[in-house]
Amino acid sequence: MTIYLNALGMICSLGDTHAGIRQRLFAGDSGLHASERFLSAGLARTVGAISLADEALPEVSHLPLRERSRNNRLALAALERIRPQVDALIARFGPDRIGVVLGTSTSGIAEGEAAFRHYVAHGQFPSHFHYGQQELGSPAVALATTLGISGPAYVHSSACSSSAKAMASAARLINMGLCNAVISGGVDTLCDFTIAGFAALDSVSTERCNPLSLNRHGINIGEGAALFLMTSEPATVALCGWGESSDAHHISAPDPDGKGAALAITQALQRAAIAPEQIDYINLHGTATLQNDAMESKAIHQLFGAATPVSSTKSFTGHTLGAASAIEAGLCWLSMQDDNPTGLLPPHLWDGQPDPALPALNVVRVGQALGRPPRHVLSNSFAFGGSNAALIFGRS
Repeated sequence: MTIYLNALGMICSLGDTHAGIRQRLFAGDSGLHASERFLSAGLARTVGAISLADEALPEVSHLPLRERSRNNRLALAALERIRPQVDALIARFGPDRIGVVLGTSTSGIAEGEAAFRHYVAHGQFPSHFHYGQQELGSPAVALATTLGISGPAYVHSSACSSSAKAMASAARLINMGLCNAVISGGVDTLCDFTIAGFAALDSVSTERCNPLSLNRHGINIGEGAALFLMTSEPATVALCGWGESSDAHHISAPDPDGKGAALAITQALQRAAIAPEQIDYINLHGTATLQNDAMESKAIHQLFGAATPVSSTKSFTGHTLGAASAIEAGLCWLSMQDDNPTGLLPPHLWDGQPDPALPALNVVRVGQALGRPPRHVLSNSFAFGGSNAALIFGRS
């Protein structure tokens, strides 16, 4: 059974509308900026923050206290953009036939940080804090409660591959006949915990990240949400294939030979029943860390050679962690629509200085186009612990 991506609601540092995100993406206009909220040695961290003020995000007063977090408000904001289509399917199939499968890595950690600061200052937690706000399954519960649905609702949390795995799980739910439709994607929000954690690993750049460059030295953390409405009813873009693997190599470093990455990509190609040369564009995981870019370049060159256009879009959005796969899938989805008739590709923002130690790849320039919308697109996601996922999208 073919699984289609019927609608997309997305918010990231590039904007909160399809037109706005697409315009900035193809123009090479990064959404990253220095934020005084996150300082390191007196320097502002470069992050991919959404431009919407918290006051503009949906209210959560209809939810139990344990589900009230900024992370869930951002998920609800993405839901608002596809709510009419979702409501129509609930009315058509019934609330028990609609599922929710999401990816996140932060959930309500920011609420926990604020609560502990309050505790240090006042000796007690604030009344608006509930420990459950940090529970990783909270975003799925919040969406299901808001929609009044009772189908499967759960969250994957496998770091940077979370929402790719969520989308693969959503496809399986539909293929098994357990759901007629699934809302799937990911959401993550900026917080001190994740930035401090990656900084402790010496993996955070104070400047805009520089994937594949000789001068790359780390990631920028971002935030955002992307939700797809997935069904078996035909639409412009389908999820044609997916692959998942585990390196079991190191708690944070990838297998330097890229074997697990290549395995996940190969599985996705096999499931999609296409050859590597049929891929028109590859959205790299492309974190701009030394080890990830080296491993991924090796895997891509091994499977595709040096001809297939590639780019990392993390220099536009930042690394949105558990939401990264879904947001990058969203950028691919926007590139594959009919309103991109010349087939403009997401460009690769960097300093243009390739690392001679990496295999040469065909890096997309700003304004580069295929002359038609892409037919098949691969998007990679490689996480801590060697949790790898690859998604292939195709135009129907």
